[in-house]
Amino acid sequence: MLTGLPSWLLTQSAQHAHRLVSDGLGAVGARGYHYRALTALDQDGPASQADLGRRCGIHLSDLVATINELAGGGYVERAPDPADRRRNVITITAAGRRHLRRLEKQIGRVQDELLAPLTPEERSQLTGLLRRLVEYHG
Repeated sequence: MLTGLPSWLLTQSAQHAHRLVSDGLGAVGARGYHYRALTALDQDGPASQADLGRRCGIHLSDLVATINELAGGGYVERAPDPADRRRNVITITAAGRRHLRRLEKQIGRVQDELLAPLTPEERSQLTGLLRRLVEYHG
């Protein structure tokens, strides 16, 4: 029966998680790409568009739109790379860091909703097992 297959269960859970994250971020005027890009810039510092795309797993065509949206909100700055004027360097702004903190709170609420039926210990165990799978297959 399908419902007993781990792959089916992971797929169903992933689809539900994706909906919750999309809806949760949409409620605060953001998208998953915004969260991923701002997190990468906050954690690892400024980056060229190509490097940023690799860091956060966003295809270049989607990244350009994401950067445009974030720059429009004042959350990132795009400036020519002094070492190579053909490239842009993307930097998170103070407003971008404040926005990221709001997104992190929203993501936290989504995680709580997604994992509501699990105890704190079960949440930790599930996260560890999923991380192990991702690392193994990544």
